[in-house]
Amino acid sequence: MPSTDYVMRFRLLDEITDLKLGCSIVATKLLRPDEDYLKDHFPKFPVMPGVLMLEAMFQASAWLVRATDAFDHPIVVMKEARSIKYASFLAPNQVLTVSAEISKQDGKTTALKVQGVVDKVVAVSGRLVLERFKLGDRYPNDGTIDPYARDCAKLEFARLWKNEMPGLTGKH
Repeated sequence: MPSTDYVMRFRLLDEITDLKLGCSIVATKLLRPDEDYLKDHFPKFPVMPGVLMLEAMFQASAWLVRATDAFDHPIVVMKEARSIKYASFLAPNQVLTVSAEISKQDGKTTALKVQGVVDKVVAVSGRLVLERFKLGDRYPNDGTIDPYARDCAKLEFARLWKNEMPGLTGKH
């Protein structure tokens, strides 16, 4: 069974709580007090770094794109982050609820409206543009990795999304 480490080094989502294929996703992240980066990021005022809040929004968006595409394009990268606004902090033992909504999808790109909410207050918001592709389409010599990357993505998605989705391996 493939390791999901290929797909994500930093897993910044604990669970996908809502998914509407082709439309939107909601996911959560509990900030645990023992997370490594909290030791260095304002030790007397530990909060989740803004760039990791942005990464959590990207990860949720990427899962929406992959699932909508039936995992046909396992590689999803951020092309642009636009109008990112930070308005609040995420402290240990608080939950960041991330949502992403597709505003436009064409060819290989997807534009999304994203936000992260903490205690019913918008902590971060903005717009992302993601690109999806197969390595084999872009780099013919690397195409053999696509089935492996797809399987890894499906396994990690199954960990995050507890509901059934046809075609997912690793579901119980």
